Amino acid sequence: MNQPARAATDRCPGVFDTHPAADGALARVRLPGGRIRPDQLEVLAKAAAEHADGHLELTVRGNLQLRGITDVEAVAEAVVAAGLAPSSTHDKVRNIELSPLTGRIGGVADARPLAAALDDALRADPAAASLSGRFLFGIDDGRGDIAARRPDACAVLRAGTSPAVDGPVVADIVIGGVAVGSATGPEAIVRALIAVAAGLGEVAPGAWRVRDLDADTRLRLEELTASTLDPAIGDDPDAPPAFREPIVGWFDQDDGAVLLGAVVELGRLPARLAEFIAAVQAPVVFTPDREILLCDLSEGVAETVVRVLAPMGLIFDAASPWASVSCCVGAPGCSSAHAPVREDLLQRVREGDPPDEREHWVGCARGCGSPAQSHVSVEATPDGGYERRRR
Repeated sequence: MNQPARAATDRCPGVFDTHPAADGALARVRLPGGRIRPDQLEVLAKAAAEHADGHLELTVRGNLQLRGITDVEAVAEAVVAAGLAPSSTHDKVRNIELSPLTGRIGGVADARPLAAALDDALRADPAAASLSGRFLFGIDDGRGDIAARRPDACAVLRAGTSPAVDGPVVADIVIGGVAVGSATGPEAIVRALIAVAAGLGEVAPGAWRVRDLDADTRLRLEELTASTLDPAIGDDPDAPPAFREPIVGWFDQDDGAVLLGAVVELGRLPARLAEFIAAVQAPVVFTPDREILLCDLSEGVAETVVRVLAPMGLIFDAASPWASVSCCVGAPGCSSAHAPVREDLLQRVREGDPPDEREHWVGCARGCGSPAQSHVSVEATPDGGYERRRR
């Protein structure tokens, strides 16, 4: 990758480069594909309890944040020890969204190995260290859920593209929602995705993301990428997801095991609850919709998890308002916010009518944490009120 430097400093927070928020330092822990081991979750929970505000904050990219950090060095040491920040130089570029149910429920194929290969390739490429912390990769297992979010560079796996059942995986390479060609085999797919990022730096050195480009520059990027690929083979990459949303409740995996999906109030996972989730000793996935998936459970374990963790605040009801609403931190945690968004949203959920569509509440026009898909934005105004608009 040949990624020229941008004129402005990348202020996206990481583990080693935290953000000085009004409520203290903020660290963002990248979880490629939203995946985390139980032992890693336990380490983060203890770090949040001992050195932050006692919560793990779920992000719109399936990552985790620690807020109000009092000892940045101690948190960084804990994250590194857990293997969640394997490279200080590449900490902020490991932005990879992955179909949350892949390999367990539906999909053309298990896309988890492809996401792991992309993460390995990014960390092995010295030039990738200069990639924008905002640039987003996507791996869609063919159901359309990640492609619909329009990552900057996305691989969409395609069915029926190989004459042999066990033939090589084939994927369309999609740039910001536009399929520009296809690649065959994990190595070629990973190379193509990284080439999109390198191409962005070539055609527009100052751009953070594909959506920053004007029409002519974007076309140059698409043509540059397409020149190295086979023709696209799939249908509309923005087709509706084959699996319903939200992923909240009890689900049967293809292998007969059980997957539990849950949410928490305000997208904030209390450290104590996170420790109990880790104690289940099951794989955990955090989705871009701020859902928490506990995977590969037996029926008996799943029943125990619901019985024990639901009273502690883990919400397994898809009809809960917290499956449809989210928010930024608001005041006083953010100096830019015009209102205490969390408090106001809590009141709205407890006293108002249940939302009939996705809502995201924000304290200012920056719209931090907003969903990629269409939603109702409820934005605080300087006069203390809120304005609703569709985005």
